[in-house]
Amino acid sequence: MTLTYAAAHDLLEAYCRTRMTYDGDGFTALFAEHGELTLDPFAPPLAGHNALRAYLLEAAEAERYFDLAIERHWVAGDTALAAWHASWNRAADETAKVRQAGFLSAEVGEDGRIVRLKLWAVTREHLAGTEGA
Repeated sequence: MTLTYAAAHDLLEAYCRTRMTYDGDGFTALFAEHGELTLDPFAPPLAGHNALRAYLLEAAEAERYFDLAIERHWVAGDTALAAWHASWNRAADETAKVRQAGFLSAEVGEDGRIVRLKLWAVTREHLAGTEGA
């Protein structure tokens, strides 16, 4: 499948929406049955809908006020590439703000669902009352 720029936009918007609202059904529906999500390039990927749903449930318990935005995206064949940024507060300490900036690669299958999503991120944590918080 050759992914169009508009289809990549719609897919990335749906990814942001479902990730920000912790919508397990919507999130897993974006992925093929055995789709993979790589959060750390040095760790094995999460594979399959059960692992993806478990990841989202853990995130929902650990995060508050999660925000995710795609800054810009590109398309190469069946892959969407995007620069993104995110921020949230930790549930255990809502005064600690976490910010991430990164890049993603989403390979799409024939059915338009994500087969492999890889994320690369730089993370900064700011404590309330400190510079840059």
